[in-house]
Amino acid sequence: MKLKTTALLIASVLVLAGCDQAEKSAQQLMGKAAETAKQAIDDTHKAAEQALSDATGGLISKKEQSAKETDKSESSSQEI
Repeated sequence: MKLKTTALLIASVLVLAGCDQAEKSAQQLMGKAAETAKQAIDDTHKAAEQALSDATGGLISKKEQSAKETDKSESSSQEI
């Protein structure tokens, strides 16, 4: 009876160790997948901005920059 109990405990420990390793592997895979997805989103965003800029001849980005500069100059005068 002791032999069966000991074997059962050893088997349980091995299963738990295997589960822990599987969990760590899954976490690593999820981390890599998340990083890859983030990179894909960033690349898509950059491509969309470039396409929009090409389609509008850069007018939108110039307007956004001038609006940002206007905001900065207004905030500078407000800080004084």
